[in-house]
Amino acid sequence: MQPVNWGIISTAKIGTEKVIPAMQKSQHCRIQAIASRDLALARKWAKTLGIPKAYGSYEELLADPEIEAVYNPLPNHLHVPWSVKAAEAGKHVLCEKPIALDAKEAAMLVAARDRTGKLITEAFMVRSHPQWLRARQIVRDGHIGELRAIQGSFSYHLTDPTNVRNKADIGGGGLYDIGCYPIVTSRFLFGAEPTRVVALIEHDPVLKIDRLASALLDFPQGQASFMCATQLVPYQRMQIYGTRGRIAVEIPFNAPPDKPCRIFVDDGSGLGDASAKQESFHVCDQYAIQGDLFSEAIRSGKPVSFPLEDAVKNMRVIDALFRSARSGGWEQV
Repeated sequence: MQPVNWGIISTAKIGTEKVIPAMQKSQHCRIQAIASRDLALARKWAKTLGIPKAYGSYEELLADPEIEAVYNPLPNHLHVPWSVKAAEAGKHVLCEKPIALDAKEAAMLVAARDRTGKLITEAFMVRSHPQWLRARQIVRDGHIGELRAIQGSFSYHLTDPTNVRNKADIGGGGLYDIGCYPIVTSRFLFGAEPTRVVALIEHDPVLKIDRLASALLDFPQGQASFMCATQLVPYQRMQIYGTRGRIAVEIPFNAPPDKPCRIFVDDGSGLGDASAKQESFHVCDQYAIQGDLFSEAIRSGKPVSFPLEDAVKNMRVIDALFRSARSGGWEQV
């Protein structure tokens, strides 16, 4: 298969440190250009990462006829407008999460996809990692009985007011940044949508972003709950509970690309983790897998595993959680 020529709009840290190096090692992705509103910065990263072309505007990159697909890791409020512009310029788009600021905005991308015929996908790399595919298979095969509950935690500590994650007016805050992960993985495992949700959210008095959120999602088959925070000790874990067993995903979201990942499957016969059995996965980079799968979809013309409609559904859950925090009660999704 001929590799897909990719362009990167933005020199965001997630791209320069994780996604671009991973895609450069993948089979089907060829990073050909990077753009920034600061040409010097684009040139710096092009040189550092060995990217052939650097552009001083996103428009210039989108006008490059060689570029077939674009990765968009811009700040959250720019995800939709620049993804739409990229599709209208004839480029396929892999856009960072959250794909939009609300479900209504995400629906604009569905319209752009249908209008242009270009693939647009939300970059939830976790859904292509072998550990999550295995966890879902264990659930589907009934090895832990009937799936009834999922619990998640995801936190880090960041108080720098200049960081985009701490700017409320451009889509900063914990629920957008990391709360979206336990939401999407819970939907992934249940294979369904929550009908209602309730949330308690604490905002930073100065930064105004949501810095601590606790949420409960009511699914037809069970419940999912999670905590996410931007000013707590860094930690992440997902626990999956069935009627006859449990799965613990050790590093569920920031899966390391340089060492094996592990999940633990427990039948509950021993106290604590005494009866948990470990499953390890070969070293892999979830960003490389994500890039290859999207490139394969471009070349084959086959549908992506998770179309934009799934992104809209995830945003509906986030929307409902924000509504719940304001109303103080349950909100329908």
